Amino acid sequence: VQLQASGGGLVQAGDSLRLSCAVSGGTLTSYRMGWFRQAPGKERQAVAAISQTGLRTYHADSVKDRFAISRDNAKNTVYLQMNSLKPEDAAVYYCAATTRSNVREPLSDSRLYIYWGQGTLVTVSS
Repeated sequence: VQLQASGGGLVQAGDSLRLSCAVSGGTLTSYRMGWFRQAPGKERQAVAAISQTGLRTYHADSVKDRFAISRDNAKNTVYLQMNSLKPEDAAVYYCAATTRSNVREPLSDSRLYIYWGQGTLVTVSS
């Protein structure tokens, strides 16, 4: 399966962006999907994730009430709507997928994701 992330760019603080992750070579309903980000000099951080059914979601505390993950199975695409962007949100954003479906597993654990996209850069100016 291949993941293609897009939608990043340069925005001002307070602006919005929507990231997309197109899945090919597989059916989206088979995959738990996650968005992760990594800023220069920092560790990779889980931002948001969604289960195969969409009934379980995860959003990092730092993005709750500002970011929202969603999935459109018909389009084989997962989205990350990012509102009220802050300079500290600047990073390379990666989408990731796994076929794991154990509800006891944390959606945010990056070690459980097998497939990774190439990343899309988000820059936020103050």
